[in-house]
Amino acid sequence: MPLVDLVMPKLGESIMEATILKWYKQVGDSIQLDETLLDIATDKVDSEVPSTVAGVIKEILFEVNAVVPIGSVIARIESQNTAALEASAVLENKVEEEVVPFTPSDTMHSIVTPQALSENNTPDTIIGEPKFYSPLVLSIAQSEGIGLNELQFINGTGNEGRVTKKDILNYVAAKKAGVVAQTIPIVNATMIGTDASSAISKPLDAILKEHTTFSTQSINAKFASPEDVVLSGNTELKEMDRMRKLIAKHMVDSVQTSPHVTSFVEVDVTNMVVWREKVKLLFEKREGTKLTYTPMFLEVIATSLEQFPVINASLQGDQIVYKKDINIGMATALPTGNLIVPVIKGANQLSIVGITKAVNNLANAARNNQLKPTDTKDGTFTVTNVGTFGSIMGTPIINQPQVAILALGAIKKRPVVIETPAGDAIGIRHMMYLSMSYDHRIVDGAIGTQFLAAVAKACESWDVNRQWFQYV
Repeated sequence: MPLVDLVMPKLGESIMEATILKWYKQVGDSIQLDETLLDIATDKVDSEVPSTVAGVIKEILFEVNAVVPIGSVIARIESQNTAALEASAVLENKVEEEVVPFTPSDTMHSIVTPQALSENNTPDTIIGEPKFYSPLVLSIAQSEGIGLNELQFINGTGNEGRVTKKDILNYVAAKKAGVVAQTIPIVNATMIGTDASSAISKPLDAILKEHTTFSTQSINAKFASPEDVVLSGNTELKEMDRMRKLIAKHMVDSVQTSPHVTSFVEVDVTNMVVWREKVKLLFEKREGTKLTYTPMFLEVIATSLEQFPVINASLQGDQIVYKKDINIGMATALPTGNLIVPVIKGANQLSIVGITKAVNNLANAARNNQLKPTDTKDGTFTVTNVGTFGSIMGTPIINQPQVAILALGAIKKRPVVIETPAGDAIGIRHMMYLSMSYDHRIVDGAIGTQFLAAVAKACESWDVNRQWFQYV
């Protein structure tokens, strides 16, 4: 009977790995098609993984709490259904960088043996422009002790010569078999920014920090070890829960990946406050859901993103990926104190009613741990409402692979100068601060500030006489 490989599914654009939480079946157990086999978790959401075939569990390749790269085989199921086997093979072929067993005869064409430098060679003649490597390839390289300088000598079979998972695993197997000489060339000193001898001694993650063109999402976040922390007085040690560890890693990766710049603007939102107070009771009675400020701001932001496409983009190597869909992530605090970011898809296509219902439904699902994997994927821009907890402004960290995140501060009444036809006057207005952090690799201060100013202007010009029900 054929064995069918069950692979870790792809759960989102920026998700490269998942943690196994629980196995519902053990080796020897029977399982039905679409029956839940295991629970997994990412830094965004917990999810169930169903079986792709009916049969008997023959092999489980990872234990509970194991962190597994997307596309890896996690279990094998013995099935009598040959059609299911063919379907599984098609599915595996769609997973990028599939593993192929190493044999010297069919893989040597993709492997270049690094040669040691002669005394007459100079570092500048060895390595050219840095290549782009996927997070999975970098993770394998780091675990196998392969430096960035050695990666440069592996011929890739992927798109534009990119090194795939298959290429690096074949290289590792060949190296262990003695087919590839284990000599390491000297790195281009000008590329690393130091002398060649010190460049060789650098670990891969240290080199990655110096080159923002390389993805760092697979590099483990570094936390202080217990012996590095000086304990004094009355203290308590408590390990982070799984989700907090994932959030911490995501934040560290983002800071290492993107040079953050934050701009601020003060906004008079009196018109928005007046309009909401006027319609909120009728809105809730008619639509069956409460109208908060969040969907009002999201509508304004979605409209502004249409005018500034570079804010609704991401960076892939040296290429800017402009997203045609405007999917706004909404940072949501959980009762546990952790954070999750459900996504409102096509926000610029929704009315104020549609955005309000989407916001409330996703927030409720997040707090009740009922979010689906699709609820947190494909975000193109993120908004966090720090004002909910009383903060007047913040410097948020970008939600990778996006290039910007906007923080909404608390709305406060303040005396401000108002320009009128009769001259300047002082009045009580509802004021707030907007702060946006953005990736300075592709968003300069001028564009970032212009976008923030456009959002502020749209908020200040909110129509207090707007008939919201005409927009349903």
